[in-house]
Amino acid sequence: MKILARILALILFAQMAIAQEVDDGNALLNRPTDRTYDIIVESGYLKVGVYENFPPYSYQVDGEPRGIDIELGRRIAKAMGVEFKVHWIVPDETLGDDLRNNVWKGHYLARQRLADVMLRVPYDKQYAYMQDSTGEYINEQVVLFGPYQQETWQIAYNPDTLDSVETVAVFQYHPIGVEIDTLPDFYLTSGLRGRMREQVRHYANVREAFGAMREGKVSAVMGMRAEIDHELAKPENAEFRAAGNGFPGIGKQVWDVGMAVKNSHRQLGYALEAIVDRLVKSGELDELFAHQDLRYSVPDYYREFLDDQAIARAEGDL
Repeated sequence: MKILARILALILFAQMAIAQEVDDGNALLNRPTDRTYDIIVESGYLKVGVYENFPPYSYQVDGEPRGIDIELGRRIAKAMGVEFKVHWIVPDETLGDDLRNNVWKGHYLARQRLADVMLRVPYDKQYAYMQDSTGEYINEQVVLFGPYQQETWQIAYNPDTLDSVETVAVFQYHPIGVEIDTLPDFYLTSGLRGRMREQVRHYANVREAFGAMREGKVSAVMGMRAEIDHELAKPENAEFRAAGNGFPGIGKQVWDVGMAVKNSHRQLGYALEAIVDRLVKSGELDELFAHQDLRYSVPDYYREFLDDQAIARAEGDL
């Protein structure tokens, strides 16, 4: 009977331990999850969620956060009059997983490790209002808002092995590097009825693919434009060139990138949206990109209501 009691006690203790949220001793990470706008201002800091090891958007150099999204987060926090704090996001299998783990619920091992706002979220109305088989909105726990950049796909090539890249059909005969399990990977391995599949080489990231191009293992690399620009700006890649874009059948060639907050924190979302709107329209965001040798494009969201002069100002053409 004593043995049975001990077993039951152990089971009960284990259940209690699992039910409790993990406390890693970091007061900043293990904060109350309901950080409203007023609480954030009173606390004196804004926790900005960005993907880790994702140059040129968000990464570290000697332990110091760097990248476009890091600088944007700093400017947003400064405009709010609070300190910028980074929340590194380890990507899960889907965007929905990332939003759940970092914006509205938290990972089951650390439910309080949430960002106040998450950057680098595709601003897509179809995704935002996606429904499951029962008609329930899949993303009802989050608000997607504040598009601040338009992203697109881009190819860089080695002019010593390719005169130009007028069409992706050239990669039936020349090897091209891509990050594994990305849309360029799927596109090139399935495009032209699979005739490019044998020429596709897989790498952990765009940086490694450029390393392979320097070694002559591939003639080109395909990735997001900012990733390609970031690599082309490096001295060791000075000989390579950006190709003209044209990806028939790729589906979504350009898309807007924005932010996400918890559904109950709309006041925070409105405040952040106003800050980002000013950064976009004033051309300050274009300057931020140019400072890091990256091209900037105004999101399609703004093209629906800004005139040509306003768009030119936002993209640094005035």
